[in-house]
Amino acid sequence: MPTTVPTTVPTTWDPATYLRFAEERSRPFAELLARVDVDARTVVDLGCGPGHLTEQIRARWPRAHILGLDTSTQMVATARKEHALADADYEVRDLREWSPDEPVDLVLSNATLQWVPGHLELLPGLADAVAVGGSIAFSVPGNFAEPSHVLLRELADEQPYVRWTWDIERPSAYDAASYLDVLGRPGWIVDAWETTYLHVLSGSDPVFGWLSGTGARPVLQALPARERQRFETAFKSRLRAAYPSREYGTVLPFRRVFVVARRQEG
Repeated sequence: MPTTVPTTVPTTWDPATYLRFAEERSRPFAELLARVDVDARTVVDLGCGPGHLTEQIRARWPRAHILGLDTSTQMVATARKEHALADADYEVRDLREWSPDEPVDLVLSNATLQWVPGHLELLPGLADAVAVGGSIAFSVPGNFAEPSHVLLRELADEQPYVRWTWDIERPSAYDAASYLDVLGRPGWIVDAWETTYLHVLSGSDPVFGWLSGTGARPVLQALPARERQRFETAFKSRLRAAYPSREYGTVLPFRRVFVVARRQEG
């Protein structure tokens, strides 16, 4: 989840909307954890969101202290209320300002770094927070050139919407090779890969429903109520043309980029 806010109006994140597709959103995290080989006693989750993934961390590392960070007060409040676990804490914090008092065994991040401007330059510093034998592991969306996001940007840049949307935060990320190049330093073993999921979504305008909880939220929130309604109607129409409904559902291809970097012993 996002851990940074724009310089104008902060985006308010809605846990219920985000969790509408919780199963699909959680799958990449489970597959990321499966590639982490660390006996972790301290785990930091950068962008913990509503805390729904903390239980996966606890199941994998039952003795670890878990710290979840997110800039969204709404997300952290939900995490504290619905996913309170022993030896797990949640804090409202910007990951750009986070640094541990001592090295940690595992730094995790799921679908968060794309919201952090200049996050490629931040990665070496985040990796330096990892103890010897520990890892930094993260995933980010890699679908910003797909119709879902292209149509969003095009419509937001049209009149009359652009007067409200020109300076909103817009997520972006890099390919696996770029992250490998940044983290592939002496003393590190880096595993970087990409996967494209074919999410089969159900319901009315499901692609809009997916985006309204994540990538489209800053745009929708920036618009006045009347303009938002017009925008949503136009956006749904364009999405239906780009992602036609089939008899078994609506297919949303979703590319994800994964990285697990381990700090070598000795």
